[in-house]
Amino acid sequence: MADFIPVNEPLLAGNERKYVNACIDTGWISSAGPFVGEFEERFAAATGRAHGVAVSNGTAALELAVAALDIGPGDEVILPAFTIISCALAVIRAGATPVLVDSDPDTWNMDPAQVAAKCTPRTKAIMVVHIYGLPVDMDPVLDVAAARGLKIIEDAAEAIGLSYKGRPCGSFGDISAFSFYANKHVTTGEGGMLTTDDSALAERCRSYRNLCFGPRRFVHERLGWNMRMSNIQAALGLAQLEGLDETVERKNRMGQRYFELLSGLDGVQHPLPRTDHAENVYWVYGLVLADDVPIDANEAIRRLADRGIGARPFFWPMHEQPVFRDMGLFPGESYPVAENLGRRGFYLPSGVALSTEQMDRVAEAVREILK
Repeated sequence: MADFIPVNEPLLAGNERKYVNACIDTGWISSAGPFVGEFEERFAAATGRAHGVAVSNGTAALELAVAALDIGPGDEVILPAFTIISCALAVIRAGATPVLVDSDPDTWNMDPAQVAAKCTPRTKAIMVVHIYGLPVDMDPVLDVAAARGLKIIEDAAEAIGLSYKGRPCGSFGDISAFSFYANKHVTTGEGGMLTTDDSALAERCRSYRNLCFGPRRFVHERLGWNMRMSNIQAALGLAQLEGLDETVERKNRMGQRYFELLSGLDGVQHPLPRTDHAENVYWVYGLVLADDVPIDANEAIRRLADRGIGARPFFWPMHEQPVFRDMGLFPGESYPVAENLGRRGFYLPSGVALSTEQMDRVAEAVREILK
């Protein structure tokens, strides 16, 4: 329908066209163009890091992070049960074993109190994933890692512009991964970034993303990937980065408006506006239906679609993924909070280009389907 409100629409209102046209005018459209290096440098600085390594997407960033830390067969990586599958598949494809922890029911992030109990002599890293606009409570996780000599892989894909105790998310891991998919606060359409303060790790990632070319081109001593970012993508990203502060302010206003429009609505859990350590940047505005609401998330999404509103379900828990069950992973494991979020959680249109009039219409539709 012509007036359908999509779950996300990016806002390209800065120098995107100018920078992309510069790529076309100069012929620098591959990964060899100058925007790539400039985007890496500026994004690293924005996240308080020494090095940035641009890659083809966020999943690629996670796979390179795991590879760069030499995680492989016999190793275990602790990560949340409630996350996107990219996190677990990066571990599995390296031959390592993902070990799951449940979520905090209020923030929807991994519960730090459960991490220590999942550590074994085989644990090599903890993968933290900042979910939907609030960060993981990092201090307890960092304490566990320091006490046991573990690496931290930080998935900050949904946390661009988010801070934990005043420090940028993406600056906490030994290596941190970002996504620039079209629904992120900085988008390149597809694309990703790794950030780190370790120059050796950064150089390893640069080699891996580019097929591990040696000093003599086409001679390879290791197997790498082709996970480069193009100059056109980096041009988009640089323009988006210039407007990041305004984007974060806009998303804060959107989150506050949704909260006001939907206040007093029975049977739903809203995102926390803040915690003791962070202000929500509302990457998306999620709702979790109470147990006594007679519909689940899928039905709510269907009813919203009938009213011309796009919505999307929350992540499905890792231990319930059919592909992992077929592989024999996580037998008999249960993570009740993640299971409830997967069944009862969904998010509303949350793109940066969403207008106040569209938000009003979304809120009216939500109230109608939950009467």
